[in-house]
Amino acid sequence: METSLYEPVKRFLEQLGYTVKGEVRNCDIVALRDDDPAVVVIGELKLAFNLELILQGVDRATMGDEIWLAARLSANGKGRESDPRYRNLCRRLGFGLLGVSATGRVDVLVSPISPMPRKDPRRRSRLMEEHRRRQGDPVAGGGTRKPIMTAYRQQALACAAAMTAAPQRPRDLKHICPDAQKILHRNVYGWFQRAERGVYVLTELGRSALASWQPDITP
Repeated sequence: METSLYEPVKRFLEQLGYTVKGEVRNCDIVALRDDDPAVVVIGELKLAFNLELILQGVDRATMGDEIWLAARLSANGKGRESDPRYRNLCRRLGFGLLGVSATGRVDVLVSPISPMPRKDPRRRSRLMEEHRRRQGDPVAGGGTRKPIMTAYRQQALACAAAMTAAPQRPRDLKHICPDAQKILHRNVYGWFQRAERGVYVLTELGRSALASWQPDITP
């Protein structure tokens, strides 16, 4: 699975000084650096170098300043990563290319040095906001089978955890969940129920969700 590439590529970017998180607004990897917050790095993962990987990079280019495409290096060294046409296309698009070996070594095949296309400010802003609000890095990039642990879901789970013993008021939850009022009122997942004015309880659906997601909740 593509998630097997996530940790090697994450380590590579962390060594460059970035804070890396997986599956942020449909991007396999998003990396930001405190000393240069204006630079958004996006990585996309595939088990093999192919056209789909490049097309994903094209889509992400409206949000990021550096786009890194990463895939597993072929066993015989004769895969697309060795095709000069493939590398040249990445250079022309301004994409970096990373090859990940079976042992987890990451090789820079192409550096992202060319000018990037015009950015989409709205998508870019949402991407950065989700990265900053998400606690820790609860999702390995490249996975699609399980719902994503978004910042919103993290806050909803924090509310649910606080409500297992007793009903709660939104104002009592603000220290752990800044958006408690909105989350309890909207009740997107059906986890909460209004018991009386200003007081909410946890539903059975909420208890089940909490049990299911508990291992993924960042303290």
